[in-house]
Amino acid sequence: MHAEIIAVGTELTSGVKLDTNSQWLSQRLSELGIPTRYHTTVADDEAANIEVLRLAIARADVVLITGGLGPTLDDLTRPVLARVLNVPLVEDPESLRQIERYFASRGRSMPARNRVQAEFPQGATPLPNPIGSAPGLWIEVPREGWPACRLAALPGVPSEMKRMFKEQVEPRLAGELVIRRATLNCLGLGESQIEELLGDLTRRGADPEVGITAHDATISLRIVAHGADAAECERKIAVTSAHIRERLGDLVFSEGEEEPEHVVVRLLREQRQTVAVVEAATGGHLLERLLTVSGAEEVCRGGLVLTSRSDVEHLLGLPGLTPPGAVVGGGDTSIRGHDVARRLATACRARFHADLGLAVSPAGEIPLDSAGTTVGGAWVALAAIPTVHSMEVRQTGNPAIFAPRTAKLALDLVRRRLLGLPFPS
Repeated sequence: MHAEIIAVGTELTSGVKLDTNSQWLSQRLSELGIPTRYHTTVADDEAANIEVLRLAIARADVVLITGGLGPTLDDLTRPVLARVLNVPLVEDPESLRQIERYFASRGRSMPARNRVQAEFPQGATPLPNPIGSAPGLWIEVPREGWPACRLAALPGVPSEMKRMFKEQVEPRLAGELVIRRATLNCLGLGESQIEELLGDLTRRGADPEVGITAHDATISLRIVAHGADAAECERKIAVTSAHIRERLGDLVFSEGEEEPEHVVVRLLREQRQTVAVVEAATGGHLLERLLTVSGAEEVCRGGLVLTSRSDVEHLLGLPGLTPPGAVVGGGDTSIRGHDVARRLATACRARFHADLGLAVSPAGEIPLDSAGTTVGGAWVALAAIPTVHSMEVRQTGNPAIFAPRTAKLALDLVRRRLLGLPFPS
């Protein structure tokens, strides 16, 4: 069984408003074990609505429509559905009374035009709207050679739609296959490299199914399991998660919505360790990520965001790192970029009396005294008594993700240190 969701309204197709109803409904259907194969958005046009509705009924077992149930001439869901089903519209007396009571409760008489909201395609079951004027409807549409298509039309107002779905549509759909989801997050390799390591775990049609998405250097593995109940789904997810961790090892850094900064703050608090940060290549992105996590103030001793060579030389007391105009990390000065990051991390740790010092400095095409963030690359270093570890982060692909990617890789050094994991080579 699968579903299609139809969002009706020219305000959606024109871009004036965003369709959030379809996203919400897809999530609720998924919890019921009904995957959504199609999202269709259609303008307030009769011919287009007819075409969309006929196609949806033919190809989906469940069709949910939001919008088009108002009283105005451009609200077409009821008449279009009647035309597609080749049945007349019939007024429902109880629905009419409910609409009249709705207006009366607000000290108003019902406008004559609102009477059309009490009309339903013959054979449909009205769905009362407890907080609005537009009733919905439920109908099962026969299909030759196939099970009936179960169709619900709901108001486009999100608060009305959500309540009516939970109270009146969901009970009619309950009892189908259950779906559960989980996510494992990885860092350190690209999307294609991760997929290669996973091998047959990402094959199409597998149960659980493993999908891969990338966002700012985080590779998320989405595990989707189907089962007769939640327990069966969780068992499948546990087995697949174990296989993924076996193949990817310490590249997996978290589950669910956790980013590297959440993991690092949690580990620092658990181990009663502190960190200090200095950035000369990511424009404050690293410090910002760290400080947005609840509890970070307990473990982050402080930080500096540097934009010039003089900042490095004077604020941290490291004069003479580079000659004027030199490119840190460029050409024959590449060792200096490496050395700058290590010395910055060590000095930062000492300055803020932290257990760990984390530093990012430019390496590549951007001079150290250039404002903003580098696009050439960076050196990342982590200082902890008695050792300092450093690595180069090269600029590849989209420059817009360089800062978040570098910040995440820097934080991953902290994670690895706290968990006793090997550092990347």
